[in-house]
Amino acid sequence: MKKLVIIPMALFAIATLASAQMNMSHDKSTRPSPPASAECKFSDGKTVKIDYSSPRAKGRKIFGDAGDKALVPFGEVWRTGANEATTFVSTANIKLGGNIFPGGSYTLFTIPKADAWTLIISKKTGEWGTDYPGEKEDLARLPMSVSKTSAPVENFTIAFDQGGSKCTLRIEWENTTAKIDIAEK
Repeated sequence: MKKLVIIPMALFAIATLASAQMNMSHDKSTRPSPPASAECKFSDGKTVKIDYSSPRAKGRKIFGDAGDKALVPFGEVWRTGANEATTFVSTANIKLGGNIFPGGSYTLFTIPKADAWTLIISKKTGEWGTDYPGEKEDLARLPMSVSKTSAPVENFTIAFDQGGSKCTLRIEWENTTAKIDIAEK
């Protein structure tokens, strides 16, 4: 009879530990690339919000040619962050790079190069990691201006510089800044 009582108790203990481990692994703030967000607020209260995961440089070469052992090789589609794909949600119709786009939920990817970046806005959402769905799902590919940062940037950062009726989307990491203006339309 003792054996019959011990087996269910052991199974219960194992299930409890497994459940606790699952709950801990779902705490995104404990990841090496924790969650972050940026928000552009327009004067009428409408917004553009970006949710992403922020990896750390940790002494690694971030951007470069494939032969440089760079984490993000030039000329290749990058998920623009870590973990889940970076989301871009606008409650307003917006003007980006001279083009008008409807409000909605999208996914951001980029193609970094040494002197120019391309921002990819994908209609497909919910991807994990590097699962770029392909050009057929692109809403747009837009040029971004690129410059050097004044100091090294350890934490990958997406931010908005607010300015009147527009915001400037700014992506920074290592020694690179890529920008594009966003305005409500």
